[in-house]
Amino acid sequence: MKTIIPVITKFDANVLKSAGANFRIPIGTEWKFEIVRDGKVIDKWTQGNVLTDEGLDAMLDIMFHASTQITTWYFAIFEDDYTPLITNTYAVPGYTESTAYTEAARVAFVEAAASSKSITNSASKATFTMNASKTIYGASLVGGGSDATDNTDTAGGGTLFCSSQFSVAKSLVSTDVLLVQCTITLADS
Repeated sequence: MKTIIPVITKFDANVLKSAGANFRIPIGTEWKFEIVRDGKVIDKWTQGNVLTDEGLDAMLDIMFHASTQITTWYFAIFEDDYTPLITNTYAVPGYTESTAYTEAARVAFVEAAASSKSITNSASKATFTMNASKTIYGASLVGGGSDATDNTDTAGGGTLFCSSQFSVAKSLVSTDVLLVQCTITLADS
């Protein structure tokens, strides 16, 4: 004789609904450097950087708050062993900017139009021709100010977008050429 045992199964389900979407759009830069001596590349490397609060706030204000656009950005190179911070500003960059090059002023960031969520000066690398022996520790991207071309200008009104400290200091001699390329990327995750 067979016995039938009643089996009852109960399932409970809860639907969890997120209170909101959490999207992030990361921004970053990749820096490429080359040192040319007597027409030959003697060193080249790639590295990241520190984006400053001042730079990111300027980007947001220009894009979404109708602030005045900074139409030309410039590269600055620095000559002391300084680790850049997100709190550095144009007026107080934390580093000592080098002026030991033959170009008359800071070298412009001559970028091509954005493509694939990136903008770069790869077709027009910034060129610093050294006029003295100097140890260089990094570079930064600056704009605005009373005269952003002037490598001694730290007056108010400028913006320090980002700084990149070399992982190893670079000893340059007179007539060495330091080539600087920066690619800025903005992409959703």
